[in-house]
Order: sequence, then structure tokens, then C-alpha cells
Amino acid sequence: MKSIKNKFLKHAGKWLRYGLLPAVFMLSGQSCKDALDEVAISDLSNDYINSAKGFNDAVTSAYGLLRAYYAQEINMTLSQMGTDTFTQGADGSYKRYNLYTADLDGRDNWVRTLWREYYRGINTCNAIIGRAENVSGLSDSEKTLGVAEAKALRALYYFTLVQHYGGLDLRLVESEGPITDISRTNESAVYDSIIKDFNEAMADLPTMPSAPGRFSKMAIEGFLCKVHITRATRDFGSSDDYAKAEMYGKHVIENYDRELLSDYADIFDLDNNVNPEVVFAVQFSYDLLSAGGYGNRWHLYYLMEYDTQPGMSRVLQVGRPWKRLRPTDYTYNQVMVNRDVDSRYDKSFKKVFYATKTGTFPTFLDKSKAEITVAEGDTAIFMPGYEMSEAERAKRPYQVYTPSMYNEKQFGVLAKFLDPRRATINEERGGRDFNLIRLADVYLLVAEALIQQNKNQEAVDYINPVRRRAAYPGHEDEMEIDVSKATMDFLMDERARELLGEGHRWTDLKRWNKLVERVKMYNDYGSPNIDSHHMYRPIPQEQIDLVDDPSAFPQNDGY
Repeated sequence: MKSIKNKFLKHAGKWLRYGLLPAVFMLSGQSCKDALDEVAISDLSNDYINSAKGFNDAVTSAYGLLRAYYAQEINMTLSQMGTDTFTQGADGSYKRYNLYTADLDGRDNWVRTLWREYYRGINTCNAIIGRAENVSGLSDSEKTLGVAEAKALRALYYFTLVQHYGGLDLRLVESEGPITDISRTNESAVYDSIIKDFNEAMADLPTMPSAPGRFSKMAIEGFLCKVHITRATRDFGSSDDYAKAEMYGKHVIENYDRELLSDYADIFDLDNNVNPEVVFAVQFSYDLLSAGGYGNRWHLYYLMEYDTQPGMSRVLQVGRPWKRLRPTDYTYNQVMVNRDVDSRYDKSFKKVFYATKTGTFPTFLDKSKAEITVAEGDTAIFMPGYEMSEAERAKRPYQVYTPSMYNEKQFGVLAKFLDPRRATINEERGGRDFNLIRLADVYLLVAEALIQQNKNQEAVDYINPVRRRAAYPGHEDEMEIDVSKATMDFLMDERARELLGEGHRWTDLKRWNKLVERVKMYNDYGSPNIDSHHMYRPIPQEQIDLVDDPSAFPQNDGY
């Protein structure tokens, strides 16, 4: 086995540079209730996928490659950095995505990684689809299901790529080695292929997922809602796309066993990972071997440096503070408003940090008192999220950090992804599932599609259920809006409130053609440099360099 592995590694670099691999899969281990389990295998014979086990292992592997992007730092950087809701914290090597500086180019690691890993996923899907007919030991229905899942995954891989890069190498057959005769397929044709794959997959998938993390008709309709509402905003889209987004979104809401949870906080409760609001999620596990070595790392990125503060040290319950992202003033002051009525600030942010030491300590940010005296377990820091007078802060036996005190190391902490169940305080990989679509997202997408079709009154009926759920008990009526507020400007803020930090914002802003405008308005770091060419990421330069005719695979404008 060692010699096989070495042979594979010798050639893997060349294949990866092209974003292509022969049939290299992650083989399934024992099943797990909450995750698609995988064990990495270095190399496979060309015939392995033609067996029943090899075919099923390949399908499982195709799901596993979603984890190379989702819930990793690359996903955080490309989906949240450089938006109106979050700006940079103190740490991290990818601030160029927030600053929009000239070194954000085709040589960037994340630009290259997303391209490479998702073309690996696409090639795995192509192998499954192309070889299914010759697989022995499986019934026709089992092959049909595997092909449907592969088409759904291929569509999702391409949808992720096309939103970031635009035109792509649209490859729908298996590549068994490096290919250099490549040209870019235009963005419109890529969307056509995505929609075709999703529709063909939906015909052969079960109504509801056979296990958490598997595709179903419900998930497909959720993604078709997203694809059509996104295509509608491109120059090749049409008003019919909004109508289709409306239709698919309404189907998800009305035709499946999904419902909004009664309490917003329950969405992020680790005991409630698989819940009736989830439409599609990428599965993770605390058994890191069975999860292919990946883990959900988003607990790291929104956390401030709390462990250097008076009376405090690092604890598993809170986590490792990597300080990548901090909320903008827009998030505090315009998104998270009406906090006496709307619970989403209190249920999204960590407001209290408890002392881990006993003693008297000089204060740090809150200078309303010279020192604090705390015992282990006492409140050491309170972060209300709004300004408080010095006199009021002085009455408190702990420090009160308000937004005017925040800096790149200490800031409001989005708590949705904290994961105290990791094995150790230094373990970066968590086991929380990562939601790609949840029902509230669909409600707001339907509302958006309706507003774009001038059906503003009907849109109210899809915004208000989300807002009523977010209300503190007894304040539901105060949270409802009327038709005068059913506008795109209101919806942009409402999606920020409901989905803050969940990985939608960059693609939302791009879809609305508001990325440049809103970064200039609300992100002081990104404002000086961002311009229209940043609506797309650069094509990896190594991809352009390795094609026979570079003019057939041009770099995106501005890079």
C-alpha cells in the first residue's frame, strides 16, 4: 500500500494543477447517524468504481469534498470577508479579501484551492455518472439514485464556482489525466447546465433525505430557488427566473416536512443539529477520522481575544480566538435594531464572559473603574452591544465593553458557531453541521422574488413569519411589517439580521449588484480599493498558464 501511495503522490501535483484527478475517492467507513463517514484512501484501481462497493464509496466521496470548502477558513473568507456586515479582525493572512488590494490575484491560495478542490468533486461526479451503467452488483434503482446524487452534487459544485469566477471549464465527462486543450464556457451556459443537472436529479431522488446530509427533492427545490434568483440578476437572466425562484421556494415551504423553529436560538443548539428547519446541511462529526479529517472550523473565526482580559484565560467552553472577523458599525447600528423586541442580537452574540481566575485585576477597556475583583465563575466582562454611560458602568462589579471601545482584538462575538464539544481547547476541528439552506433563508428568498415581481403585498406574508419567530414573547405583533416596508432595502437588512455570519452575505451582495456600493458605505477597510471587477474572483493563474492557448481561457477583467 505504501508504494501505491507514493506513486499516487508523485503524480498528484500535476493533476491537481489542472483541477483534475483520475478517480480518487474517499471510501466510506461505518455509518454514523449524523454524518457521512469517510476514510481517506490514497489510490484506487481504475476498475474499483465499477464494483458495487466502489460505486457507493464514490458517491459518499463526492459528498465529502463539500467539506474542503464549507465550514473552513476559505469559506469564511470568500463568503463573509469584505462585506457590509463584517470586516477584518487582528489576525489572519487573507486580509486582502477585506482590503481588496492588488495582491488579491490569480496566485492567491484560496482562489487556487476552491478551483482545485471543487474540480476534484466535479470529476468524481463525472466518473459516477459516466460509469454507472457498467457497475456490477447493484440494481438499476440503486444506480439511478447514485447518478441523481452525483448530478445534484455536480450542480452544487458548479453553482459555487460560477458565483465566484463567472465562466468556467464546463466539463461533464470524466477526465482521466491532465487536459490542456481547454476554453472557458460562458456564464450563461454554466447556469443552464446547473439547472439541467438539478432538474434531472430531482426526478430520481426521494422526497425527503434518506439520511442527514443526503440530497432529496426538497433540497433540490431549495437550491433551484437560489439558482434562479441568482441567474435573474445576471444580464442573461429574465423575469421568468424570479417566478421560478418563487415557485421552488414556495414548494419547499408548503410541500415538505419543514417548519420554522419556535425559538431562534434553537437553530444553533448543538443538541438540535438535525432539526425541522434544515433544508440542506454539510455533515460533520466529532469522530474526525470518520469525517475524512475535516471538521467545522467556524467556531474559530468570529471569536475575540477574550483570554488575555482581566480575570480570564482560555477555556474550551468559549474556544480559541482566531480574531478573523468582527462586525461593522452597520451590523451593530442598522442591522441589529429594536433589541427590546427583536431577540436576534441577544441570541446571536455572546454577551457575558465569566472569570476563570480569582483576584483583583486592573481594568483593560472599561476605565469607569480602576480595577475589578472577581472570583472564578463571576462575570468578568459584559458586552451589551450598545453604549452605556460611564456612571452606569461604574456601578457594575465587572468590566462593560461597549461598541465605542471595540478594536481589532476585542469586539462583539458572534456565538452561532461556538463548539465546546471539541476534544481539546486547541482542537481546530469541530463537529457542528453546516447549514447551506435553512427554511428562514427560503422564506426571505421567496419574499425577494415577489418584490422583484412587484408583488410586495404578498412578500409581506413571507417576511412576517420570520420576524414573528424572532420576537420576544408578547412582542410578535410589533415585529410585523406592512407593505410600505416590503422593499429590497428592507430585505437586505432583514437577511443580514436573520442570517448574520452564516455564509450568504458576499453572494447576496453580488446578486443584488450592491457589493461595491455597500462596502464603500459600511466597510472602512475595503472602501478605498473595491471596484466593479471585484464582483468576480480571479481565475487561478496556474490554470491559465497550463492551457495550450491562454487566450482561450482569459483572466477575469481587472486582474
